[in-house]
Amino acid sequence: MTIKTTMLALLSEILLQAVTSTASNTTGSTRSISWYAGWHSTDFPLSQVSWSKYTQLTYAFATTTPDVKTLSLDDSDAALLPQFVQSAHQNNMTASLSIGGWGGSQYFSTNVGSAANRTAFVQTVTELATKYDLDGLDFDWEYPNRQGIGCNTINNNDTANFLSFLQELRQDSTGSKLILSAATSLQPWNDTSGAPSKDVSGFSKVLDFIAIMNYDVYNILSSHAGPNSPLNDTCAPTDDQKGSAVSSVKAWTDAGMPASQILLGIAAYGHSFVVPESSVFQSSSSTNITNIYPSFNKSAEHLGDRWDSPGGVDICGNSSGPSGVYSYWGLFEEGYINEDGTPKGGVGYLFDNCSQTPFAYDESNQTWVSYDNVKSFALKGEFIRNNGLGGFSMWETAGDLNDTLLDSIQSAIGTSIASSNNSTQQPNTDPSSSSASRNAAAPILLALLSIFSIRVAALAYNG
Repeated sequence: MTIKTTMLALLSEILLQAVTSTASNTTGSTRSISWYAGWHSTDFPLSQVSWSKYTQLTYAFATTTPDVKTLSLDDSDAALLPQFVQSAHQNNMTASLSIGGWGGSQYFSTNVGSAANRTAFVQTVTELATKYDLDGLDFDWEYPNRQGIGCNTINNNDTANFLSFLQELRQDSTGSKLILSAATSLQPWNDTSGAPSKDVSGFSKVLDFIAIMNYDVYNILSSHAGPNSPLNDTCAPTDDQKGSAVSSVKAWTDAGMPASQILLGIAAYGHSFVVPESSVFQSSSSTNITNIYPSFNKSAEHLGDRWDSPGGVDICGNSSGPSGVYSYWGLFEEGYINEDGTPKGGVGYLFDNCSQTPFAYDESNQTWVSYDNVKSFALKGEFIRNNGLGGFSMWETAGDLNDTLLDSIQSAIGTSIASSNNSTQQPNTDPSSSSASRNAAAPILLALLSIFSIRVAALAYNG
């Protein structure tokens, strides 16, 4: 073979590898997402966000209103949203807006409850996306055909209507270009009977991904205390199997949602309860916690960190006390934990091998806390990797402490999440544009390969 022929053959091989690489790069990458709560921007401004460690940030929240043509940003600092989007785009990241939330889902049911309303709501959300130059919309409906805060409108056909709305949104000229996602309950959304749906495969065709909110499993409204964000509950006592990453992912995949389109919702916070010492420790010990499902004093109101409030009146007109929530930095600030989440000296502690989460107890004020730490986030990262999930979404960006939790889960997943940011999805474009451009390049490369192959053959024939 001549030198010229050899060089052309090598060039052909390089070109073939380029085509193969182009095709393989069209597969999805791990998503590293967090919700950014606008109401915490004073304590955690946009300048403190570690943009390079995420693939997307989602602004919380726009809330539903009785008027299908209107969404409200009154509770989330509407003036900050343009700055949020601008900061994301300056960092070559996608910016999404979450609609709904615990206190903002009141009118979802009526907004998608008829064909006319669905069409109007599509126009409402796409106009909002255009106005703020958003790359995506996240629907945090809590919950279809199931009560949330207590005064939400509900319809037996909520889940079917939600799907019809998303299908219409996907067909819209603006909606077709958006990254569409949904924050979900542990079980698939209820069907018309009020039971978890057995088939949600239709949603996989219109949503880019879902984020299972695997937190608040036990909270101040529960009958007793328990793990906030359990990795597993199948090993727990039967009556305490309220949901976990393991059981919820199984429920959603069994119902037809591909694992690659499921993100695990993770919590940079914990729930606290007032629990008597006698219900917590081993006998003759003041540091070894044994009971992770203790009864708690419901009449004792306990403030969490400095972001918690004494309570007030919710949108349903009901009075509520403090939540008892501690952000991860709050647990550190209040002296419960070290930066890695291990206990400070004198603080009771247990890492539960079933839920795979830690618990802390301060006997001075009888405060029992379920939370996550470096170890539990690493285990969640391994779960995401081993089960082929699409990534994670953390509530919330400002809850972490020096990216301690974020770094832990990313390291455990073991993929270059930070490097995949800015390369798989570009702001202000069709979310599939990057892969589409790569796909478009493939036929060109193949054509060039064919030309070179013919040239090689001709040269070889002519000597």
